[in-house]
Amino acid sequence: MEIASKKDRKISSYRFISILDKMITWDLLKTVISVLSVIVIIIVSRKFIKVLAMAIDGTISGETALDILALKTIVAVVSFLPASIFMAVLMVLGRMYRDQEMSAIAAAGGGVMRIYRAVFLLVFPLSIIAYHLSLYAAPWAEEKMLILTNKDMETADVRGIAAGRFSEYSHGDLIFYTEEIDENQQMHNIFIQNRQHGKPGTINAKSGYLKNLEGGKYIILLEGERTQGIAGNANFILEKFDEYAVRIDKKSTAVHYHRDAISSDNLMVSEKTEDKVELQKRYAIPLGMIFLTLLAVPLAKLSPRGGVYGSLLFAFLIYFIYGNVSRVNYSWLKTETIPLWIGQIWVYLLLLFVAAMLLIRLYSFKWIMQSLKSGGRV
Repeated sequence: MEIASKKDRKISSYRFISILDKMITWDLLKTVISVLSVIVIIIVSRKFIKVLAMAIDGTISGETALDILALKTIVAVVSFLPASIFMAVLMVLGRMYRDQEMSAIAAAGGGVMRIYRAVFLLVFPLSIIAYHLSLYAAPWAEEKMLILTNKDMETADVRGIAAGRFSEYSHGDLIFYTEEIDENQQMHNIFIQNRQHGKPGTINAKSGYLKNLEGGKYIILLEGERTQGIAGNANFILEKFDEYAVRIDKKSTAVHYHRDAISSDNLMVSEKTEDKVELQKRYAIPLGMIFLTLLAVPLAKLSPRGGVYGSLLFAFLIYFIYGNVSRVNYSWLKTETIPLWIGQIWVYLLLLFVAAMLLIRLYSFKWIMQSLKSGGRV
């Protein structure tokens, strides 16, 4: 019986994923999803207000607005993954300290290295996913948003027509107003002020409709009158018509790619300093997840009696400092105040140093050698 018991303990010690690992990992995954969902909803909702304003003005279509919402969600998820992981670790471990679960784990021989192991069973796979999302998915989403917006802005002159509202088209050369639009998209009581060959003109018509003709989009006006020129001049035109067509010029705008929308493959071969800094920003997403997690584990023990949200104040403060230091560092890199090869290394070393100081404060320096010798027991 004793031999069998030793054999069982040996098999258990080599088991890759223990019950403790599953418990912490599962709780952490649920919390990450919850925290990330709340942050993304808040951030995307604020940014989407501008997109809705563009859709109301007719700059973009309703379908494009929904596509942009989905693409902005992808970008927001990638951007806030490090913050979500950081807060989730603090919340889960803080709850475990409050409920004395950590005391039970310590009594069973589990130490801080055991907690790190369970946490990184989730963080490492997520950081690999974040690496691909940051380097490929987020730039693709940014590029797609630019293309969709530019495409809709080219055809914005044929959208946004609403009854009872003045609309400006053709780069300001045409002001359009209709009093009513019926179910068949027929417009009634139309007024147009336009400029042709430098001469101002006005058009009044009883009705009209939009139609695609050779050369572009036209407003076909029925039963109206047209004036062109300045009253009193010899070339002043005043005429009535049964049918008259006014062309709406199609806008031709070039897509101006900002660096967020440039593919990572292009950034890797670029020699520009700004492109190299942008590439380092993308690497910062998965690396930030790892180093913030290293800091979050000992940080969760600082205020265990504060409840689930006891350490969130520290989380916001530290992440705020981390974000601002990173932004300052990127500005230094762009101006070449510090060499590009240093990049974000010193920022990560600073996080690692703070985490080491917290661990030494909580467990003393001896825990390092003891944990290495005992395989994670402190």
